[in-house]
Amino acid sequence: MRFLLTDEQREFGRSLDALLTAADTPAVLRAWAAGDRGPGRALWGRLADAGVFALAVPEAYGGVGPLPVEAAVACVELGRHAVPGPVAETLAAGVLLAGAGGPVAEEWLPGIASGAAAVSLTLEGYGPYAPDADAADAVFTVSGGELRLAPDPGEPSASADPARRLFRPEPGGTPVAKGPAIRAAARAAGDWAAFATAALALGCGEELLRATVAYVKQRTQFGVPVGSFQAVKHRLADTLLGLEFARPLLYGAAVELASEVSRPGAGAGSAEGSPGAGAGSAEGSPGAGAGSAEGSPGAGAAVAAAKVTAGEAGYAAARTALQLHGAIGYTEELDLAWWLRRARPLRDAWGTPSACRARVLAG
Repeated sequence: MRFLLTDEQREFGRSLDALLTAADTPAVLRAWAAGDRGPGRALWGRLADAGVFALAVPEAYGGVGPLPVEAAVACVELGRHAVPGPVAETLAAGVLLAGAGGPVAEEWLPGIASGAAAVSLTLEGYGPYAPDADAADAVFTVSGGELRLAPDPGEPSASADPARRLFRPEPGGTPVAKGPAIRAAARAAGDWAAFATAALALGCGEELLRATVAYVKQRTQFGVPVGSFQAVKHRLADTLLGLEFARPLLYGAAVELASEVSRPGAGAGSAEGSPGAGAGSAEGSPGAGAGSAEGSPGAGAAVAAAKVTAGEAGYAAARTALQLHGAIGYTEELDLAWWLRRARPLRDAWGTPSACRARVLAG
């Protein structure tokens, strides 16, 4: 069995890296945090043109997915460049709405695939906050097997990352679907949200390590680069090992999600009573991933393992970067500060380390 990315998948990642490098994402981040969404939405549109958001949307609704391996490739690059906006939430919404099917899927999924719609959401069991809800075109909530369109993003809450604001959506809203199909779709969407966040965290950690290695080659002490000191080398090596250990777990989770999508009964119309439903597990399979067969929790455990490992590795990279940059690491004038402030929220979003470990142990 082949566990390496194909040439096409690697080229997809390289093309996104080139696109984002040219986009000057630190400037986009600063504008987003200041409330100017224009540059961020323009970048969102270019990413959609590259096919990023179509990866979670079925072909029946204008997408090309679900393609979790390609989604992992994309999210690692988006995390490396700290792209603002509800990236993981929009991808998860594609899975959620495809599982719901019906008019709500027909209304929103083509816009998600094309980049015309950015979506945030909350799911039962994952906390009450919808990231970047004020910048989203829609905020969906799932509770008690009922899918609703939130009437208002709600009031903002404090966030460690000023470019990733948290909102608690107002209660109520318009019910758009309910029943067992929604519970199944919400489980699949939760897996995708955690999976995409793990990839973002891995990319964030990789950029923190890259910037730190470059800095310790330039900064001198006692007449030599500080990167030549053995203690610094060991710290950087430990950080690299953590990130590299997380990578196969991330792609292993992607393979699990992809295999469950391809199993008989998965995909369009798989959820009972949900005409046109897309990726979604059958009722009664806790922790199942997109399109999983009944009682198959494999993808959920694999996603949890990837999430805790990538999240912890990204946060460890942030701690290393802060220490080795010294006092300059605290300054907001340094672009790296945006990555430093993002690492911990990504570690805890869509599954804290303790919750993910418990899920892995539960199988």
